[in-house]
Amino acid sequence: MSITQERKSELIQEFRRDESDTGSPEVQIAVLTERINALTDHLRVHKKDHGSRRGLLMLVSRRRRLLDYLKSKTPEKYQEMLERLGIRK
Repeated sequence: MSITQERKSELIQEFRRDESDTGSPEVQIAVLTERINALTDHLRVHKKDHGSRRGLLMLVSRRRRLLDYLKSKTPEKYQEMLERLGIRK
């Protein structure tokens, strides 16, 4: 259900701002999106797993708050993240 350490490292490499960056909003949003996608696939199979559904809602809320922060600080980075991750349709 969760993402592997290798996949998380790949996401950090792809979305970081500089060489030592691991916690910028862009990186956090990318990691959360990966976890949300994995949980969504899990819940398609296990429809009655309400504990995981609650966890998914908390992850989506956290990502929403980070996206709102990014939008208020740098709107161009916000748009870039939406396009790169394919969040909005």
